[in-house]
Amino acid sequence: MQKVGLLMRKIQFTENQGPRVFAERLQTLGRELGVDIVFISPERHVSGYDWLPGYEHEKSDLVNYDIVLDQIHKEQIEHVIYTVSGFTYLKMFLPKSVLFPHSFPDPALTGYEMMKPFYNMVDKAVVQTPFLKRQLASQFNIHDVDVIPIGFSETLANKHFDPSQVVENRILWIGRDEENRRPDLVLKYARQNPDKEVFMVFGGERYRESMQKYDIPYNIHLRFALSQDEIFQLMNSSKVYWSCSKFDTFAMPLTEALAMGKIVVKPEHPCYDHISSTHAFAGNERNWFELVNMAAASPRSFSQDNRDYAFDTFSSSIMREGYRQFFSEWLK
Repeated sequence: MQKVGLLMRKIQFTENQGPRVFAERLQTLGRELGVDIVFISPERHVSGYDWLPGYEHEKSDLVNYDIVLDQIHKEQIEHVIYTVSGFTYLKMFLPKSVLFPHSFPDPALTGYEMMKPFYNMVDKAVVQTPFLKRQLASQFNIHDVDVIPIGFSETLANKHFDPSQVVENRILWIGRDEENRRPDLVLKYARQNPDKEVFMVFGGERYRESMQKYDIPYNIHLRFALSQDEIFQLMNSSKVYWSCSKFDTFAMPLTEALAMGKIVVKPEHPCYDHISSTHAFAGNERNWFELVNMAAASPRSFSQDNRDYAFDTFSSSIMREGYRQFFSEWLK
């Protein structure tokens, strides 16, 4: 079985959110395809908090190359998928390295100026959306790019789908306590709409501490580090899924929400253009609250159109076929 290194930050392997879910999904389908996905991460100079200077962002990755290379050489790995642009220099040591971006140099994201020099060195990438492929080409002249969705679990989407369990006034939001994700807007919405039951789900336990700085309205329910099974169960009972982030590279909960037939309210930013179905409504800070209320007031409890679109576009079967083709070419 051929080995492929998957290089992510240590904290990304430990939290129940997008990067870790992707890593585990890739490792599972890799086994099915005869590829051993080996997890690699720096062990030092990391922090549990993204916003501490010099820790979690690209510039600190530069001091971790020795640790990363030691792990790679120990495993006798020649092919590496790295998810953090700070590790672009890997291609000096491993020509067969490819970027799978968990972030992108977009003005909506903290530290985007710092990312740009690293992206200027990328020559091959795998992305989740056609939007990111277009951006890599237009902004950084990167044209060797495969688009492979991070497929949701069809098993969980079928196991938990039960429209009779939908709570008509339940709004679900999944994100982080970070400015880009706009948790402040969700809290404001809940205060202005006391008749709504609003669930805010955070991928890591560290957000239990950081959310204490907010005045949490009584109709907000906070959840931390839920399993995928728990996510789909809660998703099923919600009427509306609302994303109000400024920018996203993963947007995994949005595809899962479509798969569970949720009525979706999302941002207008073109990075969400792939979230496109009959009952997926794009808005902005000026009209989101009204859109969420309109969605909650809809006479339909779920959208079969959204569910069908997700299964046709983002399922784990489609992800598996994408990586089968990618590995067959890249690992030659």
